[in-house]
Amino acid sequence: MNKIYLDNAATTPLTEEVIDAMVSTMKISYGNPSSTHSFGQEAKILIENVRRQVADYLHVSPAEIIFTSCGTESNNMIIKSAVSHLGVERIISSPMEHKCVSESILDMKSRKGVEVNYIRPNEKGDIDLAKLEELLKSSDKKTLVSLMHANNEIGNLIDIKKVAELCKENNALFHSDTVQTMAHMSLDFEDIKVDFASCSAHKFHGPKGVGFAFIRKSSGLKGIITGGPQERSLRAGTENVAGIVGLGKALEISLNKMEEFSDHMQAIKDYAKEKLSEAIPGIKFNGRSAEKENSLYTVLSALLPYKNPLIGLQLDMKGIAVSQGSACSSGASKPSMVMMMVLSEDEMDSCTPLRISFSHMTTKAEIDAFVEALGEISADFLVIEKTNVEHR
Repeated sequence: MNKIYLDNAATTPLTEEVIDAMVSTMKISYGNPSSTHSFGQEAKILIENVRRQVADYLHVSPAEIIFTSCGTESNNMIIKSAVSHLGVERIISSPMEHKCVSESILDMKSRKGVEVNYIRPNEKGDIDLAKLEELLKSSDKKTLVSLMHANNEIGNLIDIKKVAELCKENNALFHSDTVQTMAHMSLDFEDIKVDFASCSAHKFHGPKGVGFAFIRKSSGLKGIITGGPQERSLRAGTENVAGIVGLGKALEISLNKMEEFSDHMQAIKDYAKEKLSEAIPGIKFNGRSAEKENSLYTVLSALLPYKNPLIGLQLDMKGIAVSQGSACSSGASKPSMVMMMVLSEDEMDSCTPLRISFSHMTTKAEIDAFVEALGEISADFLVIEKTNVEHR
């Protein structure tokens, strides 16, 4: 069975170049980067080279890049430290954030008494910036705004620069979960005045278990993992040297080929939309995922016109990997919060969401095979449903 991977928003496969760079590091540069001898300093140089590489990409200072284990750790550190160390008393966010953000916010509400205000998105999944401005002006409490750059289920993009400007005008801090856009889009944090952002390497063909937090040095944020002085004392613990090198190599490839990769994925996404529309009568697309404007090119969120909670398993049995929502909420018995925000009650009761996500490795032949398999499953399912109705 030729397997087809269409769940790149969950994670991406490592490239051979990344694997080679990591293996070489593990074989040769195995010193502890905190050690003062040559073995340790060789490893330290590798880390600092990647730190400068990331900083150059984002147009920030290397001291503002803190290596972590993943986006979840970065988001937890930023939100919880902003409350504990920066005096944040209020957080403005959206019900559509990644669970690591929404759960961190609820934790701060429960344990620290932080006021939480949510901006409910419209049926397309868009955030009303006028509502954000209204909320920002409604209180003198020190406020953190936490809004993701691109939604991980429907791909909607916010106007990150405009949000940053509104926050600055109203003396609020701005944190953006940029896990889905880092290395997929040009990001200039000298121009876009975010205070905090996050990254996971495995979203752009780097290794799992490594990421970074961007922390504006003027913010005064402090670490929540204490111990040694690693990562400017913001994240104690021995650094994952091979993982950081892998992140750097994956970032290098992504930046050098960003236009080529993005053009390819947009073309694949458009092709998938066209083929799905032809094969599945009544199919819809959630949020702005089927659009070219205000939408991330890696994600297409479809809504099948029938209820089949086993569709992901059925496709997997045919060797095709897709998602019915975020990987972090897979296995949940109820629809994700994102789907609850953008779908009507009738759609949630009678339809099935399906997230298809692409990489530069995805081919049109793979899309053809996926659409054919989905068409077969859909036809069989509808025949069974019709038979069941007739026998009731």
